[in-house]
Amino acid sequence: MEEEIELREYWEVLRKRWLIVIIIPLIAALTSGIISFFVMKPVFQASTTMIVGKKASESGLAAVQMLDNSVLQANLQLAKTYATIAQSRTVEQNVIKDLDLALTVGQLDSMISINPVKTTEILEIQVQNTNPELAADIANSMAHEFSKAVIEIKKVDSVSIVDVAVTPDKPVKPNKKLNVMIAFVVGLMASVGLVFLLEYLDNTIKTSNDVEKLLGIPVLGVIPNYEVGKQG
Repeated sequence: MEEEIELREYWEVLRKRWLIVIIIPLIAALTSGIISFFVMKPVFQASTTMIVGKKASESGLAAVQMLDNSVLQANLQLAKTYATIAQSRTVEQNVIKDLDLALTVGQLDSMISINPVKTTEILEIQVQNTNPELAADIANSMAHEFSKAVIEIKKVDSVSIVDVAVTPDKPVKPNKKLNVMIAFVVGLMASVGLVFLLEYLDNTIKTSNDVEKLLGIPVLGVIPNYEVGKQG
């Protein structure tokens, strides 16, 4: 019974300031929608995957090598090494020179992510940019420059392109609908918190229930407030 009374009191607090509960989430969602649809530029992602060939001296060993945990760990470490080479300053400088980009190495590096595919020696190069054609060009150029660098550094047989980067037709961000939903939920939480804060700070007496709570005695009667019209 006490829980029902508490829930009723919470509902009365929200009902009393229902405008705040409605307006703040709507303003938050509307603001997020305007920013997502009209301010933020869409970002496109292009990706290419590559596989690095074995060294010539290792080709004979590969046929008799067992696929045990140590081999998997070695492949994983090798993939990390390749990822470091792919995102090295030398490779990125060559990409900037190859495509004649008006970017610094740091700016280009922020667009690129190198992801080893699980325990294999396959690498995925992802490039994000507001220009979809440029994103694909950078990804393909990264793959080309990485191939040259890893063959020279690690003396591998070859680097094969599994998937060439193509021009993306849909942006990966911003997720406009998700942004609006998150803004609405956050706004709703903020509005409910604000309503209860205002109620906590409000120590004025407005109803007979407030009198009973303050004095701890029941209210025996209420004098209604009648407005007396002026006699003409």
